[in-house]
Formats: sequence, C-alpha cells, structure tokens
Amino acid sequence: MIEVIEVSPRDGLQNESVLLPTAAKVELIARAVAAGARRVEAVSFVRPDAVPAMADAETVMAGVERRPGVSYIGLVLNRRGFERAVAAGVDEVNVVVPVTETFSRRNQNAGAEDLMRMAEDVAARAVDAGMPCSVTFAVAFGCPFEGEVDPRRVVALAVRAARAGAGEVALADTIGVGVPAQVRSLVGAVREALAGVADPALRMHFHNTRNTGYANAVAAVDLGVTRLDASIGGIGGCPFAPRATGNIATEDLVYLLERSGLRTSLDLEQLVDTARFLGEALGRPVPALLPRAGGFPSPVPA
Repeated sequence: MIEVIEVSPRDGLQNESVLLPTAAKVELIARAVAAGARRVEAVSFVRPDAVPAMADAETVMAGVERRPGVSYIGLVLNRRGFERAVAAGVDEVNVVVPVTETFSRRNQNAGAEDLMRMAEDVAARAVDAGMPCSVTFAVAFGCPFEGEVDPRRVVALAVRAARAGAGEVALADTIGVGVPAQVRSLVGAVREALAGVADPALRMHFHNTRNTGYANAVAAVDLGVTRLDASIGGIGGCPFAPRATGNIATEDLVYLLERSGLRTSLDLEQLVDTARFLGEALGRPVPALLPRAGGFPSPVPA
C-alpha cells in the first residue's frame, strides 16, 4: 500500500493568485477525504501578510469534518505556529526547514541553523504533547539561489530531526530539479544514516517543474518508500521560489501507481471530479492530465 498524503489545501493553494473562501477550502478537504485521502495537509500557521491564502487556518480547521482514521496536518514554521496548531486541533504537525542559507532567509527570514534549532524544539514539544511530527527539508534536491545542494548537509539535518523526536522525515524537491539517480542516492544516504540513530518513516515531496516528478516518485517507490505527497489537480508551488510550478498531481500519481499494480486508498474518479471542482473554483484548468484524458480503461465509452 502506498500512502498518498494530500497537500492541495495547503501547498497547493498557497501559490495560487485566487484566494479561495473558507467554505471552498473546507469543501476541497471534504472531497479529498471522500476520495479516500487519510492524511491531509489542511492548513499552515504562518503570518497572513506572508501567505494570505493561509490566513483563515483556524476557521478552516473549525469547519472540517472529524472522521475516524483521517488525520489533518498543520504546517508550522516556529513555536508560535505550533501553539496555534495545537489550539486549532490539528492531528499532526509538519515543520519545514530549508536546507540552504539563502532559501532559509528568503522563505522564512531566518538562518538555516536557527530554523533547524526551531524544528528540533517543535519536534520535542510535539513528543511531549503526544502529537505526531514530521520535519520536511525544503530544497533538498537543489536550491534556486545556491544551486546544487550537498547531500551530506541533508543527511546531517535528517539525523538531527530524528534525534529530536520527529516520527517522519520528508525530503522535498521544492523547485522540481531532482532526477531518479539523485533520488536513489539521497534516499540511500539518509536511510543509512538514520539506521543507527532512530527509525522515522521516510516521505517524499516532489514537484513536476521540469517534468521529472513522476519518474522521481517511481524511483522512490522502487526503493521501498511508501509515503508520497501529492496535490489534487497538480496545483501549487512555493511563493518564494522563482518560476516554481506545481506538485505532482494526486490523480496522475494514483493512475501511475495503480496501473503498476500498487494499491492506494484513493478513488480515481472522485479525484478527477475534485480536480474539476478545483479548476472551476480557481477559474482556470488545473495542470493535471487525468481530468483531460481520463483513466484507462475508460468506464464510459468516448
């Protein structure tokens, strides 16, 4: 079973020029859950002036339906964000730490080491609160400002996150520059380092900016990774990364996985319907291909 973590309500919407009303965000989350999503990155607790699309995080959390077996994730960037997430009733938190100094300062207005210490603090607090915590390392495959990233840096940070109590470590190709050979190398190095420290789950977050996101996802699955982020419609990107485009699309990923004989919890037809809903809400077609092409074999003759 491949667990697909749905990130369209957060990483998807944060980079859109159209700000959806709270009711539409709640409906998007409800549709994702109805389609079979069991972990949904629903909101982020950041400054409204920095990311206006996430200004209503508490209101969104107040509006989502609580269902057994469904976990709502809140992204946090600091201790204050963690406190807001706990008060809003998220089920788990995800802390983002950029790997490079320049991206850290552009994205979060703080140094990379300061942000890593913050992540360690939040992970420890989450452990004390009995709340699952993941740490996502942004620009782990390449930085728009500094270029190539030393994998040893990523490995060292992953070890620190595990030691601090993170139950999950995510490697993010924030700007979509990675290729399968890089995935194989980095996943292998991180796994080897973590084996002697702790046993956090490994999760991957790919963008399809240069059309390598799905190939990278297959490479990760071939290595035994069972947790992948994806965004319905393929929307999203990072507002602080130049020319960043969307995440890999949930429906396109599910088609790829299931046609390859791998199971997910997701219903393809409902995902496609939700992508169409999202496109109408945003006022433009979504980047994903399945809403245009349909699955195969098609349940309805063309």
